[in-house]
Amino acid sequence: MPPSVGESGLSTRREFTLALTGTAFAGLLGACSSTSRASSAGPRSPRAYGELVPDPAGLLDLPRGFSYRVISSFADRMDDGLLVPDYFDGMGAFALGNGQVALVRNHELQAQQQELGPVRGPGATAPAAYDRNPDGVPLPGGTTTLVYDLASGRVLRQHVSLLGTVRNCAGGVTPWGSWLTCEEDLTRAGSRLAGKDHGWVFEVPASARGAVDPVPLTAMGRFNHEAAAVDPRTGVVYLTEDRNDSLLYRLLPNARGELWRGGRLQAMALAEQDITDSRNHDEVRMPRGRWYAVRWIDLDGVEAPDDDLRKRGHEKGALLFARGEGIHMGSGELFFCCTNGGAKKLGQVMRYRPSRLEGQPGERREPGRLQVFVESDDITRFNFGDNLTVAPNGHLIVCEDQYTRDVDNHLRGVTPDGGLYAFGRLHEQTELAGACFSPDGSTLFVNVYSPGRTLAITGPWESFRS
Repeated sequence: MPPSVGESGLSTRREFTLALTGTAFAGLLGACSSTSRASSAGPRSPRAYGELVPDPAGLLDLPRGFSYRVISSFADRMDDGLLVPDYFDGMGAFALGNGQVALVRNHELQAQQQELGPVRGPGATAPAAYDRNPDGVPLPGGTTTLVYDLASGRVLRQHVSLLGTVRNCAGGVTPWGSWLTCEEDLTRAGSRLAGKDHGWVFEVPASARGAVDPVPLTAMGRFNHEAAAVDPRTGVVYLTEDRNDSLLYRLLPNARGELWRGGRLQAMALAEQDITDSRNHDEVRMPRGRWYAVRWIDLDGVEAPDDDLRKRGHEKGALLFARGEGIHMGSGELFFCCTNGGAKKLGQVMRYRPSRLEGQPGERREPGRLQVFVESDDITRFNFGDNLTVAPNGHLIVCEDQYTRDVDNHLRGVTPDGGLYAFGRLHEQTELAGACFSPDGSTLFVNVYSPGRTLAITGPWESFRS
């Protein structure tokens, strides 16, 4: 059945203009198409937007001319009477028209963290929920939706849009105007905290004005989900997995844009069957910049009650990745982070070009190709990349996610030839997450994980200097 919305919700099939997803990323595609010459972490650092200016508030340093405003915070009272949950993670932006943007935001809360969830205190009324604890209280994970006015810089409304899930980490936008939110958790039904199995992907229409009817998209597999990306050309969904021995998956849907109808789940492998590990931990099996033809392996038993999907896939030859995290589909290319990949275990960014015949007969004659695009060897330049998005100038913007003592997390820029620069520096011992641009490219939204805050960043995006 399709996902539905609360009584006051709008149609789940409304089309949204996701201009940035295709057009801005096309600049990166064009500039990158002949580039594979960077050093392990990339070529020389560009001048970028200039030096970072210390933030008087001590939160986030940005280049001169850029500024942020906090638009939503943990424990704010929302329009549905509930409180904003903590642990802000992945997020997507959707155009609503009239200069308004819907932000659908994940909350990576575990089943026992009720005190950080939206339903707290006596008299709180809970909306529809996927799962509840033995006391009948909805599990605290899920999503909230904010409607933001770009002209005034105000949040017009915010509410819970999915409830009763666990550790909603990242996800991805769809071309038909919804957010795929992914559970990074494998809690089983009948545990002391939950009544249902977890480890699924759920779909949340950006138009929803209330909590959606939660429907797990079981064809996408049960595993430690991280993020998702949909190719608007084919409707194929790509999925990352946050494990040290993770796989990259794709769903070939039975019906484009109707993911509840299921599909065929596959895992990526290389055509060079002697290479089954991209991590480069003990030896460099996949040097940066080289292209490799890929093949895709069919998976069965995808609901994986024993959490063995990746093991079974690897036994068939699927390629291992080092903690697959954020993923972004642009115009003809896919980029995703492997958080602790590389010889120094500081992180990689992978780049995939789908086949012209992706998921169709004849694909093996014209296979897609995979490349290690960035591999960091310097903790000061790139350290544990996680969520990523694209700037109006076609560069990647990557959120760092590490908790090294006395080392700050940054927003890192990546140029089309793999050059790295700092765009922001966070001065709290937490991570940055959920970076996404408004569809008009004017505003970068990003989350501070905990205590949770959503920031709106504006400034002279056109002023980049190489």
